[in-house]
Amino acid sequence: MANIPVTTWSLEQTSPSDLLPAAAPEGDVRIVRAEVPSPEFSRFLYASVGGDILWTDRLGWSHARWLEHLDRPEVETWVAYDRGTPAGYVELEAQGDGVVEIVYFGLIPAFRGRRIGGHLLAYGTARAWDMAERRPELGPTKRVWLHTCSKDGEFAMANYQRRGFTLFDTKVEEEPDLPTPGPWPGAYPA
Repeated sequence: MANIPVTTWSLEQTSPSDLLPAAAPEGDVRIVRAEVPSPEFSRFLYASVGGDILWTDRLGWSHARWLEHLDRPEVETWVAYDRGTPAGYVELEAQGDGVVEIVYFGLIPAFRGRRIGGHLLAYGTARAWDMAERRPELGPTKRVWLHTCSKDGEFAMANYQRRGFTLFDTKVEEEPDLPTPGPWPGAYPA
């Protein structure tokens, strides 16, 4: 199997004032926190959003592993709905010392290019900054960070920068050139 170079960029905000808003998309788009840990729903979001951009690290997780991950107070999942249909999500994880990572963020392919992504990212980032209002035991957020890579969507980096994230690290590593798994095998053309 051949390898390909993959560039990973890490970006951050160090103040809530770094967050730049995004215009709300047209139509009935709502963002709601998934408050009940649901491995089935979270795996659906993960596979549906990341299936064409090679998100594979959680595909092998068992139901119990998903539940263990989701049932922690430092993890929050916020879901964007377009007219009642899940369109994408953002997963936040408090990491201690006032740091919150945007672990996963993205849209299901059918909802990309409709101005939902910028809105969801801005909303999710704001929720990272105000996480202590929902979880006072975590303390105030001092830093929000995320990473993106060259396998992600072509507009990902620009969206992060338009929301006020700044680059703090870049790494290039060789990874196997795998076929996209899709939400189920063969869902996306090669």
